[in-house]
Amino acid sequence: MSKNILVIAEAKEGELRNVSFEAIALGKTLSEGGEVVATICGEGDLNSMAEELIKYGADRAVTVANAELKTYTPEGFTQAYKAVIDQESPDGIVMGHTSIGKDVTPKLASQLETGLISDVTEVEEGDDGFVFTRPIYSGKAFEKKVVTEGVTFVTIRPNNIAALEKDDSRSGDVSSLDVDVQNIRTIIKEVIRKTSEGVDLSEAKVIVAGGRAVKGPEGFEPLQELADELGGAVGASRAACDAGYCDYSLQIGQTGKVVTPDLYIACGISGAIQHLAGMSNSKVIVAINKDPEANIFSIADYGLVGDIFEIVPKLTEEIRNMKVNA
Repeated sequence: MSKNILVIAEAKEGELRNVSFEAIALGKTLSEGGEVVATICGEGDLNSMAEELIKYGADRAVTVANAELKTYTPEGFTQAYKAVIDQESPDGIVMGHTSIGKDVTPKLASQLETGLISDVTEVEEGDDGFVFTRPIYSGKAFEKKVVTEGVTFVTIRPNNIAALEKDDSRSGDVSSLDVDVQNIRTIIKEVIRKTSEGVDLSEAKVIVAGGRAVKGPEGFEPLQELADELGGAVGASRAACDAGYCDYSLQIGQTGKVVTPDLYIACGISGAIQHLAGMSNSKVIVAINKDPEANIFSIADYGLVGDIFEIVPKLTEEIRNMKVNA
C-alpha cells in the first residue's frame, strides 16, 4: 500500500546537506509508490533549494521562511517542522542523523506521540514491513526494528543510504507555509565557526585522520594535503585534540563525531575503543602506524607499518602522479 512520506531536509551555510538527498532516496523506498514531500526551513528565498530537492527525487516541496529561522534554535525549528507535519499528515518522516536531527526529532516524536528510530544505517523489506538496522553499544552490536503502528519516524546516518541520481528534468510544485514562530527562548548572539573550509567531516566520502603521533599542529599539514588530493576531509582522535594539535570540531569517536566514509585513513592512531566507536563502520579502513601491534590494525582492511611523515607524503605524491597520467 502506497504511503506519503515527509523528508525534512537540512541546509548548511546556504547549501543542502548530502544526507537530505539520501533521506529522499529512503523516502522513495518507504513510500512504495506514494508521494514524497520534502521540506526546507530557513530565512529568505528557499525556492532554489526546494527545486534541488525535487531534482533528487522529491515529488514536491514545502518551504518555511521566517527571520527567526536564520540560525537553528530548538524551539523555532520544532515549530516550523511541526506545522509542516500537521499540514501534510505523513505516514512516515525521514531526516538525517545530524547534530540538528538528533536534537529536533525527539522533540517532534514526543509532540506526535510516536516512536523514533534513530541512526539507521540499513533498511530492508521484511515479512512485517520495513526492517531498520541501527548500531548500539558504540557499534559493537546492531539491532533491527520494525514499526508496527503509527508514523514511521526515522533518522539516517550520513553515507549509508545511496542518494538517487540527480535528474535536472524533474519538476514539481513548490509551496510555502507561513508559520508564526514565537516564544524563542534561545538567543543566538554570535556564531563562531572553527571547522576548516571544504568537505563536511560528517558527510565526507574520504577522511584522513591523525592521532597523537602527528606531534603537533604542523603535523596535520601533510594529512590535509593527502585529504585535498582525495577530495576528502581531515579528522582527529581525541588524543590529538586533547594535546592541542587541532580543534575538537575534528574529533572522531565515541565523544566526537561518528563517521562512515567510503575510505578512512588512520595516521598515527593507536585504535582506542572510543575512537573505533566513531569510525569502525567505514567501508574501507587504511591504518598507518609505527607499532605493528597497534589495535587499529585489528579492524583495518589495509595496514602500513611505518612513519606517517614518510608514508603520507609518498601516498600524496603517488596520487598526484596517477591524476597526471590518467
